[in-house]
Amino acid sequence: VESSAYIDSPLSIGKGQTISAPHMNAMMCECLELKEGDKVLEVGTGSGYHAALCAEIVAPKGSKNPGHIYSIERHKELVESAIKSLVETGYDGIVTVIHGDGTLGYPEEAPYDKILVTAASPKKVPPPLRVQLKDEGILCIPAGSQNFGQRLYVVRKQGSDFKTKEITGVRFVPLIGKYGFES
Repeated sequence: VESSAYIDSPLSIGKGQTISAPHMNAMMCECLELKEGDKVLEVGTGSGYHAALCAEIVAPKGSKNPGHIYSIERHKELVESAIKSLVETGYDGIVTVIHGDGTLGYPEEAPYDKILVTAASPKKVPPPLRVQLKDEGILCIPAGSQNFGQRLYVVRKQGSDFKTKEITGVRFVPLIGKYGFES
């Protein structure tokens, strides 16, 4: 892994999952228009890196209005590993990692200012995520087929309407769950 640290491409983290390429992490953060104080739901914790990156923006050190990241992951082993890494690096008070089906979101802390989905959905937005997005909230999600033909979308909630903008072609691991692909 160390030899690949500066390569701008996805890297395997086990369980058939990957950590996104650094440029994709940056692009998705930019698409979300993250700001200090945002409450963010991340679907697909993976290693915890992207959650930590988002935390640097929404809850910078010394913030008077720190935001929070709630990150949900279906693989128990990745949850445990991410929690360990986040604690070791001081993000445990800013990032909460939950084991569960990300397609269901995390209604216990909804609504969210921003929702970040880090796996490709067969539909643009799983219904529970639509409900959990705050009015004027922004969601960033890759969607398309399980292997090819995926696009990155930014979805803005305006009342009961959802305005969708296509950003670029992408390739992500599939989003598995009740409103995702079958495992």
